[in-house]
Amino acid sequence: MNLLINEVLQKVSNAKTKAEKKKLLLQYNTNALRALLIANFDDSVVSELPPGDVPYTPNDAPEGTEHSVLEKEYRKLYLFFRGGSTTLKQSRREELFIQMLEGLTAGEAEVLILVKDKKLGKRWKITKAVVSEAFPGIQWGNRS
Repeated sequence: MNLLINEVLQKVSNAKTKAEKKKLLLQYNTNALRALLIANFDDSVVSELPPGDVPYTPNDAPEGTEHSVLEKEYRKLYLFFRGGSTTLKQSRREELFIQMLEGLTAGEAEVLILVKDKKLGKRWKITKAVVSEAFPGIQWGNRS
């Protein structure tokens, strides 16, 4: 069974050395994981959503039942960041974000909220440096 993104981040966070963290990132490397790490650590990726807590109802169904997963939902992330969708009204953007959160497990919803505010590193011991070493092909934007 594939791990949820929050489970991967927890494994990486628990690793004691940078080498172990890199190995785990590569072992569980998916487009969704990379997209979320880029959204979190790349300063040129700017959220179009209000910072802080999100007023949503966590999905309390047991993990593995009646949930969407970030592995599928990550393709819609562009809607929530600057330049992704210029025609989307802000109220609709926020509505779509809440709908996405409510479809995910509580753990994956937490990942998405932290990424929105660029705070993954506050919850899990993962740094831009480790991500850059694990995925040397990532081109970090320099614009502000």
